[in-house]
Amino acid sequence: MTTKIRKENGIAILEPNGKIMGTASSELWEALSPQIETSEVPRILINFQNVSRVDSSGLGALMGARAAVARKKGRIGVVNVGKQIKNLIVLNRLVRHFEHFDSEDAAVSALAA
Repeated sequence: MTTKIRKENGIAILEPNGKIMGTASSELWEALSPQIETSEVPRILINFQNVSRVDSSGLGALMGARAAVARKKGRIGVVNVGKQIKNLIVLNRLVRHFEHFDSEDAAVSALAA
């Protein structure tokens, strides 16, 4: 799994590519962690457009990121969540922990405010 990172309007946008499973979960955390640590109030958007699957390790990495962002009074959002990932998040009752957006533009506008 690879993760492209870019900034737009003060928002760190992460675009993981592939499956967030097993060791790829730590790779996601390694991409997220500096974005959280280097910001006083982190604002992060994860674009799942190119992610085909997530397992429990991946959910753990996402929840760890969410907790770290919350401790710093930041915000974390997701966009382009596929059906498999959405089902997993809903089944594990994690849906309320992430801000969901219909488009990247809407997410950047909301998170920048």
